[in-house]
Amino acid sequence: MRSLRAEDPEALGGHRLLARLGAGGMGVVYLARTEAGALVALKMIRAEHAADPAFRARFRREVRLATGLTGRWVVPVTAADAEAREPWLASTFVPGPSLAEAVDGHGPLPAHTVTTLGRLLARALAEVHAAGLVHRDIKPGNILLALDGPRLIDFGIAQDGGATALTATDAVIGTPGFLSPEQARTGGGEVGPASDVFSLGCVLAYAATGRRPFGTGDAAAVLYRTVHEEPDLAGLDRLLPPPVCAAVTDCLAKDPGHRPTAAGLRQRLEAASDAPADPTGRGDWLPPGVLRMVAERSARALDPPPRPAATTPPERSGTDTAHPPSRRRLLAVVGSAAAVLATSGTAAAVLLTREDSTAGSPPRTLPTHTIGLQLDLTGPQKTLGTAQERGARLAVTAHNARADATFKLVLKTFDYGGETARAQETARRITANPAVLAAIGPTTATAARAAAPLYTDASMPLVLVSLAPETVGLPDSDLPTVCSTVVSETSQKMPVLDYLSRVRPARRTAVIEDRAAGDTSWKLASDLSELPPDEGTTTVHSVAADENDFRPAVDAALAARAQAVVYTGTSPSRAALCARALTAAGFTGPCMGFEPVMRPAFLKEAGDAAEGWLFEAPYTDPASADTKAAKAFTDAHRKRYGEPPGRWAAEAYDAVGLLARTVEALGAGAGIEPGEVAERIFRTTHDGAAKRIRFVDGATHFLEMVNMNFLYQVTDGAFRFLGRHDQVPASKS
Repeated sequence: MRSLRAEDPEALGGHRLLARLGAGGMGVVYLARTEAGALVALKMIRAEHAADPAFRARFRREVRLATGLTGRWVVPVTAADAEAREPWLASTFVPGPSLAEAVDGHGPLPAHTVTTLGRLLARALAEVHAAGLVHRDIKPGNILLALDGPRLIDFGIAQDGGATALTATDAVIGTPGFLSPEQARTGGGEVGPASDVFSLGCVLAYAATGRRPFGTGDAAAVLYRTVHEEPDLAGLDRLLPPPVCAAVTDCLAKDPGHRPTAAGLRQRLEAASDAPADPTGRGDWLPPGVLRMVAERSARALDPPPRPAATTPPERSGTDTAHPPSRRRLLAVVGSAAAVLATSGTAAAVLLTREDSTAGSPPRTLPTHTIGLQLDLTGPQKTLGTAQERGARLAVTAHNARADATFKLVLKTFDYGGETARAQETARRITANPAVLAAIGPTTATAARAAAPLYTDASMPLVLVSLAPETVGLPDSDLPTVCSTVVSETSQKMPVLDYLSRVRPARRTAVIEDRAAGDTSWKLASDLSELPPDEGTTTVHSVAADENDFRPAVDAALAARAQAVVYTGTSPSRAALCARALTAAGFTGPCMGFEPVMRPAFLKEAGDAAEGWLFEAPYTDPASADTKAAKAFTDAHRKRYGEPPGRWAAEAYDAVGLLARTVEALGAGAGIEPGEVAERIFRTTHDGAAKRIRFVDGATHFLEMVNMNFLYQVTDGAFRFLGRHDQVPASKS
């Protein structure tokens, strides 16, 4: 919850505005009070987006559908004006976390909570379906947890019987991981009430286990599993009573006709519950940790932050269009009251915090924008975390020393020690700090997986410096404020294809598929089989996960007259076994692998057999790069820290530069909101010390994958940087 800005109206549609709950590219959500004194969440859409006929039609439909619902477990719309220049919608303010935030922050919910959640949401869906509607986006982020029970929100993509779809016929409508097989097949088109029941089954399984029943990762892979594979319900029978477990399992039937109706599900869950038909209103159905979140947010709503001294006329008369955001992103803060409630989380743990007061700062009269660094500085990845912190601090120094700087940057560093629980608490602390505009980190995939949903719920941009979205297992569609500056894992094969087609052409390539690496190795092997280097042929030779003898696979590869060998595993030790087997067999052609193998263990265990191996990596070595920006960064790093930059230091330097450029594009003023940065960052291009950062225009928010990978080669027992893969000439081989 943040103070109103000077340009915010004092009132809108008869509502007195009290505070900003959040802001994004599409608009602002305010905490407001009606003339009768009731608190509401008032969502206002910016005029430039409302000018889009399709967008206004969707908003108009959301108002119509949500206004017609009066069930207790649906958040009611209290007032709206869909025809205003800046249309708005007010709904009852619910001072509770989303289900996603509760589970991510406190773990799986107890059985009695899941049972109560299920039967009350089933009742809500039964009422929605009785009104002739299908919600189509039942997910944890669209469910708020209040003292007296859950609330279902966001009817922005709901469908009634006579409506015409407002999206392309091939677009997937809903959230992968929680949508039904029929939604995945039809792109969200012709689906019925049974689709909502399937989604509710996914939600209840997630609430009980803390896991998505169809996994995480690439959206296409999640959709495939939803349609073709059985859900992961491991342990559900131990966490829920048998009747409740059976009801949830039946909701997940692939055939819509085999699922219970919402009314039938409610009856089954009520029969299995010893609790009253409705919660008591005291919050007895919620675990203590969630109750504390509700209490804290209720207190903040009763004592909103004061308004700035300068005010504007009581009714809004215009919108700043100097930097209009794109239409393609609707942040969670606009579509869901859950998203705007997350900013009031607090940290219980005592965490290391340091503020950078770098010398050479611009005059104090300039606006100050704070970036939070969430890094592992004392745990298993402290070397990586320290490298990223150093890179970020050098970027702040460089920015603040600029004669033309229009604002000052400040870093606040938060050490989570490599612990997942502390990562969540750190994220709550960062998002609760009104001075923080954006965050960089975390260092590890498990920490990012735990913390990222909290940033999205707070509409705060989170820049991942060293983690690709697939590595973390985060679906982009569900986390619109997470920005990874690492290319997608699908680009890993490009340096291999380029090198074995252009630098040292190989018509016959052998892949050593190390099944110890699971899907990662299989996917790379499949990609290289479907698209062989130099338009030649690829043979695949597998090594079982429990097998340490690579000689049979190597012998088979050489029997196929391989001219090049690619190891697709991720283990440095197992790659060393492969290298030694190839050397023993007398193979002298190019041998290639991927970044996870680039560790000292490979060099040590492979010995002389490692010499000449080439590796793809998504990061640069600025000390070896020949660009002006890389050299300047390296010189600054040596001067300040007495040594060359470590892995991912340059990428952290560039992440700060990207955020600074985004703030500049938004006008650099003191009133910029995190949600505005989260929207704008995907339309910002930054030429950094490591690479050019530019995102694909569309809904995926992936970094452009054109020539964004680098090659390293083992030379004299060390990993030597060759450069960007497309710039490596044959003479360097």
